[in-house]
Amino acid sequence: MSDKSSIKHLTDETFEPETKKGVTLVDFHADWCGPCRMLAPVLEQVAKEVKGKAAVVKVDIDSEQKTASRFQITSVPTMILFKDGKEVNRLVGLRNAAAIKDFVLSAV
Repeated sequence: MSDKSSIKHLTDETFEPETKKGVTLVDFHADWCGPCRMLAPVLEQVAKEVKGKAAVVKVDIDSEQKTASRFQITSVPTMILFKDGKEVNRLVGLRNAAAIKDFVLSAV
């Protein structure tokens, strides 16, 4: 991922403080997952479009197993929408930018 990415990568330690305020879309992904790699540029676009209204972040399920297990992530990509620290909805699988943007804005 490039340095100019607008998507922050969270760890088990940073997950709570980063998702407890406002609307946050968390992309649970893995490096070995083809659909996850296809989703990355789509999420970059969505992150730019919802900037100021919501945050888009990523969690690697292989390195952050505690968080992945806590939210029972069984397939990737899984995107979970949080509002003020609480899960409000989730999407599993590859989606287009418009669908993801609508999904995020539904919680704003």
